[in-house]
Amino acid sequence: MKNFIVSARKYRPDTFDSVVGQASITKTLKNAIKSKQIAHAFLFCGPRGVGKTTCARIFAKTINCINPDENLEACNKCESCKSFNESRSYNIHELDAASNNSVDDIRNLIEQIRVPPQIGKYSIYIVDEVHMLSQSAFNAFLKTLEEPPPHAIFILATTEKYKIIPTILSRCQIYDFNRIQIEDIVKYLEYISKQEGIEYEIDSFHIIAQKADGAMRDALSVFDQLISFSDKKITYKGVIESLNVLDYDYYFNLTTAFINQDVSKALLIFNEILNNGFDAHNFINGLSNHLRDLLVCKDEQTIQLLETGNTFKQQYLSQTKQCPPEFIYEALEICSACDIGYKASKNQRLHVELALVKLCTITGKKKSDVVREIKEPEIELTPEKSSVPVDTKLKQPPGNIAEEKKTEKQKQYTPDSKTISSISIKEALKDVDNVPAKNANVEKQENNKPGISEKKESAATISIDELKSYWDDFAESIKESMPRMYSTLKSHIPTINEKGMIELELSNDVQYDDFKSRIKPQLVSYLSEKCENTPIEIDLKLGKEANENKIPYTSDEKFEFMSKKNPILNKLKQEFNLDFE
Repeated sequence: MKNFIVSARKYRPDTFDSVVGQASITKTLKNAIKSKQIAHAFLFCGPRGVGKTTCARIFAKTINCINPDENLEACNKCESCKSFNESRSYNIHELDAASNNSVDDIRNLIEQIRVPPQIGKYSIYIVDEVHMLSQSAFNAFLKTLEEPPPHAIFILATTEKYKIIPTILSRCQIYDFNRIQIEDIVKYLEYISKQEGIEYEIDSFHIIAQKADGAMRDALSVFDQLISFSDKKITYKGVIESLNVLDYDYYFNLTTAFINQDVSKALLIFNEILNNGFDAHNFINGLSNHLRDLLVCKDEQTIQLLETGNTFKQQYLSQTKQCPPEFIYEALEICSACDIGYKASKNQRLHVELALVKLCTITGKKKSDVVREIKEPEIELTPEKSSVPVDTKLKQPPGNIAEEKKTEKQKQYTPDSKTISSISIKEALKDVDNVPAKNANVEKQENNKPGISEKKESAATISIDELKSYWDDFAESIKESMPRMYSTLKSHIPTINEKGMIELELSNDVQYDDFKSRIKPQLVSYLSEKCENTPIEIDLKLGKEANENKIPYTSDEKFEFMSKKNPILNKLKQEFNLDFE
């Protein structure tokens, strides 16, 4: 019976050009060989299974090759290459630092370094998992690593670079290996499948690549496992069954339920997922990734970030047309909040189900907002019953101007056969405000009256009890998002003066500026809506004791405050020429 060799060993790259996903590193190493500028110590660091030890072996084999080709690859014909391929080379030594991490092991290595190579020019020492060396072993290795014999080259490999002491790092050329891209893994799996005569579905390789998380060795291990599972026929259904991966169709169906506001269907799909043995936390993370993929499909420039097969790529492109960007943004926020609070929740299933219910209400909430904006309050005006407010009679222009305005208004409000015989009260008030005043002096006198604003509509038509009720409701609505403003609203009660204006007296300048810039426009809009779209204006004032009891904030204000209580501080500052920050 023929011995089975796993794909990770059988198809391990043996030339620089066959290394997958590390083009920049292999190019640098080849240029170093070409220019004969080979350092005495290298440090290869990066995640597992990305080719650190493989590159170290290829580099060691190439620099000892007697007849390298034009592309600076080993010839595989000379005695050095043959001995390396047959695992009998005495020029390349591999040491596992995980099991040889003591000072005595490093001393034995140092003694071995003194022996020159039998064939070739260099003796290469590959130390894997070098971060496992003890502190004393690192210290014993320092001198030899800095000034080795001319024939000795060290290649250190590690997955945890941060554990290596800085004195070792400073003596090495450092090469950072990247995670291998999904497309590169898929292409390599296709190559191996063709070599082995295995039938496959390309979507199944994308699942394997995602499961490998950038490690080619992990991908090849899963590949061998699936060959045994499926009898040399790798299918998408077989992969998700064997690897216990959630099918894409679940996420597509859930998104459709969210858009259609179908809460029952969403909960039933989630129940089916749990019954199939999937973890709820992994499910919510997968749903976040699905929404992220829908988002990147919105733009042609970002669609390249979608890491799926062509079959599912078309499904993403089709479903993203049904999802507005606002829906995806809010859905991602809900999923992120669910992910953060999952471990802290005592009833984790209910926690996820509540997130699904919220996702189903997004589109309904958006539609209700649109309807609320469209349905503005309107007043039916007929030619017989329409009238002008009493205050506007004083503002009618004299003579021909009044007739022209009247003619224009008649043209504006005359309904034709294609329109409804009704107008908006906002448009009517806007036209009235645009009419010139009858007497400029009268208008000037009215505007100069103290305590009255330019527009009479700004006077509040609201009782003090209603105002306090609306005030408290608004404060509660911003309690979580703006706690400081909530405290200001609760601690300062508004009043209504004799002329119907809302007045609010604040304690200091900071509260005044903060209230005016952050919350006043929202509060005015809220009160106006509660008062049936009546214009509202809030007059902000500073309390009489605001300046007297002003809290010092800056360094100058603090020193002035302290010097009033202790005048000797001024004298101390002047005599010793002191300063403060």
